[in-house]
Amino acid sequence: MRKAIAFAVSVALLALPAGAQASRFVSPLELSSDDSTLTAAFQWAKSQASAFAFDGDAVGPWFEAALPGREAFCMRDVAHQVTGAHALGMQRHVRNMLGRFASEISDKRDWASLWEIDRHGMPSHADYRNERDFWYNLPANFDVLDAARRMYLWSGTRDYIADDAFMNFYDRTVTDYVQRWQLGTASIMRRPRMINVASVADPDAQFNGSRGIPGYNEDTDDFVAGLDLLAAQYAGFAAYARIREARGERAEARTWLSKAAEVRTLVNGRWWDERTRTFYDHLSTAHALGHRGKDAWNSAALYWPVANEGPHVLGALKALREQIRSSAPAPIEEQSHHPEVLYRYGATTDAYSEILSLSAPSRARREYPEVSFSVVGAIVTGLMGVNVDPVAPGGEAALLRYSTNPAVTTLAQLPASASFAELRQLVIRANNVSIRHDGPRSSTFTNNNGPALIWQPQFAGRHDVLLVNGARVKAATLTIAGGRAVSVTRVVVAPGSSVRVTVAP
Repeated sequence: MRKAIAFAVSVALLALPAGAQASRFVSPLELSSDDSTLTAAFQWAKSQASAFAFDGDAVGPWFEAALPGREAFCMRDVAHQVTGAHALGMQRHVRNMLGRFASEISDKRDWASLWEIDRHGMPSHADYRNERDFWYNLPANFDVLDAARRMYLWSGTRDYIADDAFMNFYDRTVTDYVQRWQLGTASIMRRPRMINVASVADPDAQFNGSRGIPGYNEDTDDFVAGLDLLAAQYAGFAAYARIREARGERAEARTWLSKAAEVRTLVNGRWWDERTRTFYDHLSTAHALGHRGKDAWNSAALYWPVANEGPHVLGALKALREQIRSSAPAPIEEQSHHPEVLYRYGATTDAYSEILSLSAPSRARREYPEVSFSVVGAIVTGLMGVNVDPVAPGGEAALLRYSTNPAVTTLAQLPASASFAELRQLVIRANNVSIRHDGPRSSTFTNNNGPALIWQPQFAGRHDVLLVNGARVKAATLTIAGGRAVSVTRVVVAPGSSVRVTVAP
């Protein structure tokens, strides 16, 4: 999101969009735990995020994903907020907003979409004057593509893999957009800073130098590519491959998995600094790879999981954890990514601390919408470990047998202060489910309504036997992100039933 001057404002004091005043969103999602600090953080985030959701405006159902009060949503923020939004029950909002971005991709804008759309369904005046004069950060297309694939997995909505506007957005993003902005692996290391500019600069243009920023860093103009641009491109190519796979187009899926692998090779090769055991964060205008310094933050290779398992993941994770512990909190936009990243790689204590930091009443700018949505998302996917993804750990390059019927996975990552936590009224595809963890060794899954589904409970460590409703079953062992071993089984949970799986004593 474009940087703004610091502000302090209570969301309760903001004027509501006129068309939305009669319809307020109420999320059904619930969390209970004996950790009152956790439940307070969740309740704040749920209430705050719900206050940002609207219906009845010209743009259709939407939620704030920009500066509060701007009455708009931007591509970067939406891509990050959709998981929390889905968990909260905003599936209609998510489908509409991602669809709006998809439908706005345009050759006249060099295959960019609209960076920010307002409640009237128009490009936000804060970022747009005309098709030659507008603000745009180049990771955005890939970020939205990745988010759309994620929402297909969570919602099962076939629009994400079948709708013409979505497919045109995906197709143009991985081909024409990459070519027009010189983002391919053969060209990105020698591209100029600004591309697709008028031969004669318009002296009255508002966004000279901002139409095609090669990363999400908006503080400087001394780079031609950011690590986040390549990391997001990797995620976009991989998502596109999986979308093609879900459509039954396996040859195309193989092609784009290969292209994603090329980006990953570039990042883990040339962009890896063996001396510091971290990734470089930018390619300068002199085409030299570099680090911005101790006050810069660099979690891109972990958020979009382009970092190779082993030294690359461990080095990037170590650097992030050390910086969190030794520095003042990151800017709120960056910090909002930290909990889910830390949970993904098993740094659960630090992840929970970041949730509490983001949700603390004293945290400056916690009203920024991305914060509340990301706190909910991190609690669901991180602390409770709920995910919907058919890609087996270590099998990213393989074609899948279960791409249209993925398992729901869970992994308890509770803080030491909680002996249990339970999520209720969580919608996953056609199901409404509840998930409870009693410590790290016992999980219960309830299929409140919807068809039978596959549950894959995971438990940290290597265990030979798990108990499924008391019956002994042989556990399998998987290695997940961060090189962690987990013991798993697969269980079919019938409609209206509950299954409890525990680690055998």
